[in-house]
Amino acid sequence: MVISLTACSTSTHSDNDGQKPGQADQLLERIIADEQAYTDSLNPFAQKSDSLYYDVSPEALAAQHQQQLKLRNRLEQIDTNALSANHRINHEILLYKLNNQIDNYRFKEHYMPLTAEAGFHAYLPYMVDRSSLKTVEDYQTYLARLDYLPTYFQQQMDWMKLGLETGRTQPKVVLAGFEDSISAFIVDDPSTSPFYRPFKQFPDHFDQQTREQLTEQGRTAIVEKINPSYQAFYDFMVQDYIPNARDNIAATSLPDGDDFYQNRIEYYTTLDLTAAEIHQIGLDEVARIRAQMEEIIKAVKFDGSFAEFVEFLRTDPQFYAKSAEELLKEASFIAKKMDAKLPALFKTLPRTPYGVVPVPASIAPKYTTGRYSGPSRDDQPGEYWVNTYALDRRPLYVLEALTLHEAVPGHHLQGSIAREMENVPKFRQRTYISAFGEGWGLYSEYLGIEAGFYQDPYSDFGRLTYEMWRAARLVVDTGMHSMGWSRDKAMDFLASNTALSLHNVRTEIDRYISWPAQALSYKLGEIKIKSLRAKAEQELGADFDIREFHDEILKNGSVPLSLLETLIDEYIEAKKSA
Repeated sequence: MVISLTACSTSTHSDNDGQKPGQADQLLERIIADEQAYTDSLNPFAQKSDSLYYDVSPEALAAQHQQQLKLRNRLEQIDTNALSANHRINHEILLYKLNNQIDNYRFKEHYMPLTAEAGFHAYLPYMVDRSSLKTVEDYQTYLARLDYLPTYFQQQMDWMKLGLETGRTQPKVVLAGFEDSISAFIVDDPSTSPFYRPFKQFPDHFDQQTREQLTEQGRTAIVEKINPSYQAFYDFMVQDYIPNARDNIAATSLPDGDDFYQNRIEYYTTLDLTAAEIHQIGLDEVARIRAQMEEIIKAVKFDGSFAEFVEFLRTDPQFYAKSAEELLKEASFIAKKMDAKLPALFKTLPRTPYGVVPVPASIAPKYTTGRYSGPSRDDQPGEYWVNTYALDRRPLYVLEALTLHEAVPGHHLQGSIAREMENVPKFRQRTYISAFGEGWGLYSEYLGIEAGFYQDPYSDFGRLTYEMWRAARLVVDTGMHSMGWSRDKAMDFLASNTALSLHNVRTEIDRYISWPAQALSYKLGEIKIKSLRAKAEQELGADFDIREFHDEILKNGSVPLSLLETLIDEYIEAKKSA
């Protein structure tokens, strides 16, 4: 089945047609340099920043908004037709980035600094990994950051109070148990806090007295600054926020909700589609994939209905690891097996390695099955996170698809190639466009077929249940946010069409409720990539090279689907001409 998806472009065409090619490039280069300098000034971990941590005060966010408006206005004055090929890409992606920042402020997303999975509080410990800790001065800076965190907590809670006043909150139903992710950071023994890690291993050149002094300062900061901050946030959530959060789950129930949801659709999918159109695409894909799943049930000679087969998969112990270590080892084996297949599929491979690690225990209960976490610095690896919480809900039959999506050839490979791009602005290496990245992740699951995976019919069913999962997202996300679907109706739809565990069904539906439209990007992105491959295969015939095609898809980093289509069309024409 071929689905035609029309991409919406963020490119602008200025009335100023007098710009010459070199002049347009120079104008853009100045804007890029100014935007990067401003971004670095806001980043507490950048060398040019004087900030201890991010300032999210009303004054700071308003100033950032004004600066972003000015940068966008300068971008819109450039005649994109006069730009060189590489700068056209730079222009479109920078405009995409600025548009989103401006839209987020306009729709007041800073009133809701949390989702069903986690919030700002859960990501604070990553400052340890992002901090350079090589000198005594570095440690003093880190301690100063810990001292600043109560201010940061208060700023976030002040925004959330405004959210309560204006009806901009996460729905109450998705916040059940959320407080556990906060209490996990409140510790009796400071040495068990994730913020204490820098004091467990010092650089070798630190003398004993220095180590003892810094350690004592770290313990004091955790007791007097970190614990009270998390306790205050815990009390606020339990006593004020959760009891008074909104009851309606739809994004369209928010102030300016219809515009907000359509804006998020366009941002996450980069496509010119309505919620109703996406809903129908989802229903069509669900029907197509369901037919393939039924074929597997027949092939294994299962005596029962689709629902009974799914129940068998969800409950039979043969499909589940008996320990966290077993699950991690199996994921590692699959990842290493795929590593050996990469040269047959790609000409360009990244130098950055990756590891397989468990999802942090503090967020695991409400977290998704797995995720990729990229490195913060060039001396760090990527990490493929596997959720080892509740092993009886982490079926092995989906592990091949999950691993190919999150590790290789999925997010790690794609993200690392982007970070290792040369001769591009810094922002290009870090840009992540969901329709491209998640579309590539789902396409990577499909590549497993060509790489010889899914030989076991249950694993192949797991692959299909993951594809079905992404197709069903098109139905349930649009259903809940624009068509009046209840949470229970969405859970029933997802549970009855996939072999996901019921725990995963619940956490996934809550994720879609609290993160509107993001879940639409996977399937729509995959459809676009597959359609571009089909077009290249058809037009190039015997000259089609799968390794070359994949390099063309990935070599420019994360890009909007409209731009990706243009780039692949240019590649096809150039190859035909050659």
